Amino acid sequence: MTESRIVLYYKFAPVKDPEAVKLWQRALCRELGLKGRIIISEHGINGTVGGPMRAVKRYVKETRSYRPFRGTEFKWSAGGAEDFPRLSVKVRPELVAFGVPEQVKVNEDGVIGGGEHLKPEQVNQLVETKKAEGVEVTFFDGRNALEAQIGRFKNAVVPDTETTRDFIAELDSGKYDHLKDKPVVTYCTGGIRCEVLSALMKDRGWQEVYQLDGGIVRYGETYGDSGYWEGELYVFDGRMNTRFSEEAKTLGECVSCTAATSTFHNCLDRGCSTLQLYCDDCAHIPATQRCATCAARLVANPEDPNSGNLGKVRRRPTPPLSELPAGSR
Repeated sequence: MTESRIVLYYKFAPVKDPEAVKLWQRALCRELGLKGRIIISEHGINGTVGGPMRAVKRYVKETRSYRPFRGTEFKWSAGGAEDFPRLSVKVRPELVAFGVPEQVKVNEDGVIGGGEHLKPEQVNQLVETKKAEGVEVTFFDGRNALEAQIGRFKNAVVPDTETTRDFIAELDSGKYDHLKDKPVVTYCTGGIRCEVLSALMKDRGWQEVYQLDGGIVRYGETYGDSGYWEGELYVFDGRMNTRFSEEAKTLGECVSCTAATSTFHNCLDRGCSTLQLYCDDCAHIPATQRCATCAARLVANPEDPNSGNLGKVRRRPTPPLSELPAGSR
């Protein structure tokens, strides 16, 4: 049996011709039989692809051969091409869709003005050192609020965001101004979202901002469930979530009965994009009923072509790669 793997990666670096890079990456993945999602912009590349181990290794080597992408770190995990519905390679204004491409500046070293990178060990050391000084370190979640429902750092601040674009309004709302003179560690799945988020925070007056190097993925690989991370990690492929150890806590709650669960479901509508947590005992509810969002859409337009039973087992709706991680993330 052929062994398969998934790789997650990103690289911030100036790209002069994103369209040419798109064509090259698409041809490379098709030649190797890989599936996944890749975004290219003038700021660099962000991708996650899966396939046979030998093909993925060659993909890594070929991608690193392009000068702007030299030194790219690839995070490996279990899985394969079957975890993705197709191959998607696109050019976008931003690698991470904060909606402010003009505010993101990059050079050969990455994002200009971002927070200091801390490895997992350095994050723990920072927390302990500050604690000894009587100062609390705040973990600031750089993901969508939905992702934090099943896993987050202890006592983390989780902004009220449905998409990455919501972060700008959250940062400018004044809700978190009391943290501007406090040590803040931003984190996300693989690190890419915090490369930009930490820079945007510093631009807005945050004085001591750090970013978890390698994201939750690297922290979990280092500490499992014995550090400051709690719960499971939400991932943007067919797996939906992953644990770092058998000791992982289940933080999510069923929206129907509040039982512990980490399983997200769409409702019966083929056009449903609202993920909600349901336990096994309540899984029949989304399988047989519309969620409030889809019910409202049907009332507004009874002829909506996206209404109605999908008629097959649904894969979780795949968001834009800019919502990943990281570089998931």
